[in-house]
Amino acid sequence: MHAGASWIDAGIEVLEKIKRTQSAAIEQASQICAEAIGAGGLVHLFGTGHSRIPVEEMFPRYGSYPGFHPIVELSMTFHTQVVGANGQRQAMFIERTPGLAEVILSNFQFAPKDAMMVFSASGLGAVVVEMARGARRRGLPVIAVTSVAQSLAGEVEPAVGARLLDEADVVIDLCTPVGDALSRLEGAAETPIGPGSSLAAVAVADAIKVRTAELLLALGKLPPVITSAAEVGRDRSEELFDAAYREHARRAARTLAT
Repeated sequence: MHAGASWIDAGIEVLEKIKRTQSAAIEQASQICAEAIGAGGLVHLFGTGHSRIPVEEMFPRYGSYPGFHPIVELSMTFHTQVVGANGQRQAMFIERTPGLAEVILSNFQFAPKDAMMVFSASGLGAVVVEMARGARRRGLPVIAVTSVAQSLAGEVEPAVGARLLDEADVVIDLCTPVGDALSRLEGAAETPIGPGSSLAAVAVADAIKVRTAELLLALGKLPPVITSAAEVGRDRSEELFDAAYREHARRAARTLAT
């Protein structure tokens, strides 16, 4: 079996471990999300670096619905330049800057019925830790999606004083290893290849999305779901898109601080 297939097997093992060990935490998170969205509130989503991927997975895309509010700072997530202006070095520096999270949070008005979900594989960067801390200070329940092994293997920044998992009401473990990558090649064992945290984080995000939808449906409060024309036809698809966007706009309009 070649290394690519081995990585898929390793990824399946991660997903199976999440299902086996994190179902209770995913249920807790889903209950929080359903309570917030069902009350007309928002679940705010945040992540830096590649942790923007599960943020965008939650909304908007096919099979998603309003109530999840993605917050993405391009200065910490726009990686395609790699070097030069807007390069990776700057992004990694910025995400370790204490105090920035409060500046970001000050742009929004949070309601008591809202919640916050923060994604970070390491859970050590100043911005993600302080984003969770600031949300809790504002009275929001906080869900952290992080790799517990990777986080505990790293050092807490003295200026930050905690890990993301220390600042959350619910912690969902990505179940990925300390170095994130899942494959070791013979002759290059020192440098594992093929990260697993994006796969794991997207799986967690969608599991929460689906379970939250189930809870909202039972309450008669499921918002319009963005659905492909291949599923429901072009006219119905456009109707659902417009309805979802209008509902998102209605909820998001009150979040901008003046």
